[in-house]
Amino acid sequence: MKLFQNQLMIQNNNSLSGKTCFITGATGGLGKSLASGLALSQCNLFLTSTNKKKLEELKKNLLKLNPDIKINYTVCDLRQLNDIKKTIKKFRTTFQNCDILINCAGMLSVKLLSKSIITDFNSIFEINVRAPFLFSKEFSPDMKKKKWGRIVNVGSTSSYEGFAETSIYSASKHALLGFSRSIQKELKSYGIRTYCFSPGSIKTKMGRQIKGQNYSTFIDPREIAEIILTSIRFDNEMIIPEIRLDRIDKI
Repeated sequence: MKLFQNQLMIQNNNSLSGKTCFITGATGGLGKSLASGLALSQCNLFLTSTNKKKLEELKKNLLKLNPDIKINYTVCDLRQLNDIKKTIKKFRTTFQNCDILINCAGMLSVKLLSKSIITDFNSIFEINVRAPFLFSKEFSPDMKKKKWGRIVNVGSTSSYEGFAETSIYSASKHALLGFSRSIQKELKSYGIRTYCFSPGSIKTKMGRQIKGQNYSTFIDPREIAEIILTSIRFDNEMIIPEIRLDRIDKI
């Protein structure tokens, strides 16, 4: 039994070696943790965010972790279709195929419904829903050709519930969950596995916007990254397409 477990661990640890991963929101707390874990797993990386300086620093740190992988990046405002097109073009000049897509970028607005405006709605849906749709549409044909792929959508406990003053954000995360469920069924016969990970409040810059909660009890993004990476490494007959991650409140 121990021999079998050891063999399984080795298989899972090596299953991402040589793959290429595209990550949005790469310089955020969760994005950085995911990028670090993937770099250590011998995975090539294409990183996007809205901050060039942070992308440069992240690339430098990742290459210290693993100098043998290929890394490129670009600044991309996911609200702008031209930025998305330029980002895809740059990816295609660097890598032939995308094996793993991680839609990690997100936008949160904490406002009463009466104070919310249409630009809030458009921006949140463009980042939280439209961008995952566009990148999934772009890269899933690569995965189909190879009969292997991973699409990771980072949802929220708001994918399942509604909270006061976050009506637009909650709606966008419900939409992302529905999208994930649909493409999982549509793409699974091609060897593509789609996941929606829905964590509670995370210890990130975005998490600090949440009102009325104890930030010290929020989830460490490194723990969430560990769960995500363990799931996408697993390459046998089982898949858990939806995982809801709740925090344990400290007393």
